[in-house]
Amino acid sequence: MAINEGGRCVSADIAAGLPPAAALFHSLADETRLRIVARLARGEARVVDLTGELGLAQSTVSKHLACLRDCGLVDYRAEGRQSFYALTRPELMDLLASAEQLLAATGHAVALCPMPSLAEDLAEQAGLS
Repeated sequence: MAINEGGRCVSADIAAGLPPAAALFHSLADETRLRIVARLARGEARVVDLTGELGLAQSTVSKHLACLRDCGLVDYRAEGRQSFYALTRPELMDLLASAEQLLAATGHAVALCPMPSLAEDLAEQAGLS
């Protein structure tokens, strides 16, 4: 489920005994995938949109989208010759918001949430603002 050193998604990790929860968190342990997820939280996007907005190579975006698709977190819809990617599980944003709260509570505040107001609300709740 996460991309290994060879650049391929490793869905075989689960078959080899890696617990699904560990595979999920391993798949989210990459900054590029978190950036893609954050962007898709604002709405669907094509690979060309993601490459332009995130400043990444097309091959990089495609590789990480494939990983997120293997995890069941992202899918696409075809429209003509274009593919529009979107999050399949809105609960993912709840998970990231919870991670944001946990990090803020432990003194390691970061900006995981794609919506500034949500990140500010979480920081305020944790007494960091």
